[in-house]
Amino acid sequence: MSKLAPVEIERLQEQVAQLTARLAEREQAMREQERQLERYAADLRETYKLEREHALELRGSYMATVRALSNAVEARDAYTGKHAERVAAYGLELGRATGSSLAVDPQIEFGFLLHDIGKVAVPDAILFKPNPLSPLERDLMERHPLIGWEILREVDFLGVAKLVVRSHHERWDGTGYPDRLAGDGIPYAARVFAVADTLDALTTTRPYRVALPFEQARAIIREGAGSQFDPSVIEAFNQISDRELADIRESIA
Repeated sequence: MSKLAPVEIERLQEQVAQLTARLAEREQAMREQERQLERYAADLRETYKLEREHALELRGSYMATVRALSNAVEARDAYTGKHAERVAAYGLELGRATGSSLAVDPQIEFGFLLHDIGKVAVPDAILFKPNPLSPLERDLMERHPLIGWEILREVDFLGVAKLVVRSHHERWDGTGYPDRLAGDGIPYAARVFAVADTLDALTTTRPYRVALPFEQARAIIREGAGSQFDPSVIEAFNQISDRELADIRESIA
């Protein structure tokens, strides 16, 4: 086997040295890319953390604003104190029972809390009248969903909440107000809310009647399936026990 000439050996050594240098440069570049990616990842984590904290702060601010508005409405009526809080809690529990995403959407809770904000424009003589309302008084009372919608229309963060405010008095059979919507044409959150609202109305003492027990209120609500209420929502409502409803009420009283 012939030996390599010194010049050939030198040439090979140079090639090996060049290859080694290129590999070292490539490895250095890869390490720098890894460090850059790690910096990007750290920046993304920090940005996400800051945005999440900001979102939580913003949601807290929104909730404080909504509760202030809700409390301003309820301060007028000693008989329905904390009605909005109770009906929101009932509504969220019912939303969970339906298997929908209502219970985890903050806008839905906002809508539940603000459903009666339009009543700020209803005169006290009508709002607190213990006797049946006249046709004119009834017409004024039935304007409160539209008034509430107008009050909140330009508040962007309320979104779906405004649909609850406008449509919570619609009926499954189309005889509700203000838009005479029927069936699936009624926003789903408003259909759920209608059951929760009626439940609280029936189980709260008013000037014209004493509070009913949950069992009796539940029977009245069941009778409204297919006429006043969405039958599928009533099916979900039947899954919630009287004890669970009582616990919700006691936690807010």
